[in-house]
Amino acid sequence: MNLWVLRRKVHTSWLIAIGCGGIFIGVLLSQYISWPFMPSIFIFVLSLLLVVLALKMRCIYIIPLLVIGGILFGLWRGSMSQVGLVQFRLFYNTTVSVVGNVKDDVDTNSTNQIVIRLDSLVINDKPLSGTLWVTSSNAYIKRGDELLLRGVLKEGFGNFSGVIYRASIDQIIHPQPGDIARVVRDWFADSVRRAVPDPESSLGIGYLVGQRRALPADLALALQIAGLTHVVVASGYNLTILVRLARRLFVKVSKYLSLLSATTMIVVFVAVTGVSPSMSRAGLVALLSLLAWYYGRRFHPIVLLMIAVAVTVIVNPSYAWGDLGWQLSFSAFAGVMILAPLLQRYLFGDKKPGTIQQILGETISAQIVTAPILIMAFGQLSNVAIVANLLVLPLVPLAMLLTFIAGIGGLILPTFATVVGLPATWLLGYMVNVTEYLSSLPWATSKIQFSWWMEAGCYVIIAAICLYLWRVTKYNLREVNLVE
Repeated sequence: MNLWVLRRKVHTSWLIAIGCGGIFIGVLLSQYISWPFMPSIFIFVLSLLLVVLALKMRCIYIIPLLVIGGILFGLWRGSMSQVGLVQFRLFYNTTVSVVGNVKDDVDTNSTNQIVIRLDSLVINDKPLSGTLWVTSSNAYIKRGDELLLRGVLKEGFGNFSGVIYRASIDQIIHPQPGDIARVVRDWFADSVRRAVPDPESSLGIGYLVGQRRALPADLALALQIAGLTHVVVASGYNLTILVRLARRLFVKVSKYLSLLSATTMIVVFVAVTGVSPSMSRAGLVALLSLLAWYYGRRFHPIVLLMIAVAVTVIVNPSYAWGDLGWQLSFSAFAGVMILAPLLQRYLFGDKKPGTIQQILGETISAQIVTAPILIMAFGQLSNVAIVANLLVLPLVPLAMLLTFIAGIGGLILPTFATVVGLPATWLLGYMVNVTEYLSSLPWATSKIQFSWWMEAGCYVIIAAICLYLWRVTKYNLREVNLVE
């Protein structure tokens, strides 16, 4: 009997999920394992052979080989990036000359220094892979520009290979045509600002085109305290709204046209907002969900989650080594797509929850799953996030529509732009007032300190709760679809 159980076939999708989990573990371990043979072609080929063998046989007893194959592949990929980091360490604590491309929008820190994220690096005439965190005095710098700068290179943090504080910028090159998506975004954002005053316009632009670093510092802080940052800047939520709209508009014409329009929306939105860790996850998940819908299939959320995790860390292993945005993006996704449906089925049974109930369930679930990471990172937790999300989240699609109309009005009717933008101004003003009021409450946040083992313990408890809810409700999570 036991032998028969071990010979049972496992669905290919679950084998892929297990292999992807192994890849993530391997990338994570590559920070600590520095064996010289790890980046070799032998490890790469061996890992692929083990994975292919396991996928071909599909039996329970072969799963350990699949896990080993995934871990070896992750170790190989992570070790390749670690080799690049070794090259960085040669330049730590020395003055270096750097050439690099600005990979994301520039923002301002608490000391009024601009913060720049650079990739495509050449340090002291030596090409290096990785990303630099650079601060400098104010300058007119945009995403896609090329910089020549000098400064003392320090050890990096999170997914940054190095840090240069107060760098001296010797040259700024604005390539032509440059980042076309960013140019179009900024052009439209300027039109919105003609129709809607600040800070309301910055909030609306954050919803619509992902110019998140244009938010005023006080509003950005209020949004963080109120637990609203995830919806007021370019995020998976904003992308989901646009993808669902595109799919539903054209599905009655043809399924293929619906797929094409929604896919175009994903590509354009990610290009406009920039390929941040959270947008990489959101775009990949939305695209996989769309393809599954087109072929009449459904991804189990856990399978979808593990595929997205593996793909993103293969592309950039440093995401797994401490990128907070990447961690929060995946944890929030797990809360909305796994915990929330189970919790709602447990509370409401087969009855479909109303809009407010669904938003409340998804908000609470996302807060639960992201809370350990937020507490570990910031030492505080928002006490007003649930109320803030209930008051703001249902109106986000309308705010996006009204902001778009205001931008079009600013382009076509610049003389009457403020009149066209009044509805957006009123709605966004309401959102700003709610955020500022809730964040100003003396009890808006609680100070909490976590250690790593407390964070791990919280996720063990969350996983146990999900398992219990699933066993009680017998709910099939494959019914959850992101794009429908």
